[in-house]
Amino acid sequence: MTDNPPYIAQRPKRADGARNYDAILTAARKAFETEGSDASLEDIAAQAGVAIGTLYRHFPTRAALVEAATRDGLADLVTHATSLAGQDDPLDALTEWMSRAVRHFSTFRGLVGILTQSMYDEGTPSHAACAAMHDSGAGLLRAAQEAGRVRADLTPDELFDLLSGAAWVRENALPGGRDRSDRHLRLILEGLITQAPGG
Repeated sequence: MTDNPPYIAQRPKRADGARNYDAILTAARKAFETEGSDASLEDIAAQAGVAIGTLYRHFPTRAALVEAATRDGLADLVTHATSLAGQDDPLDALTEWMSRAVRHFSTFRGLVGILTQSMYDEGTPSHAACAAMHDSGAGLLRAAQEAGRVRADLTPDELFDLLSGAAWVRENALPGGRDRSDRHLRLILEGLITQAPGG
């Protein structure tokens, strides 16, 4: 545990602060999706209609802004894992969750690298959300392994690494080019899946 926990931005209660916070987040998500994680913070502030100082009051670092912009997506992966946990076929549940995880990890250029660092660095703002997401996927992996559907020697960290690789393929698809991440994920699954029950 770090002595100085990372700053996690919170939506202000005052109406004017909340409006600015929401405007900055909306502009940031749009900028990240079009320009990647290195999008200009000055341009984001301008698009939000606020001064750069206002942006920094809400989000003192780029990492804090990225965390806030991606927080809902990581939380959705946790919720989705919970909803899938009771499916009859735990392999189907794991496969569906993996596909959604790859899509989120590659929401914008540079995100997969940020999430990979955050997963293992407690000093980053996204660490807690990444750890919760990681744990939710690990639960689905264990269920598939216990059912004999996925090789028993695959660790949750290895699963995360495989998902990061598929997300990197999707993230780096050329504009207008073919996204090969679905095939990449299918190839990964072929190496993980054991013989079907009764097969």
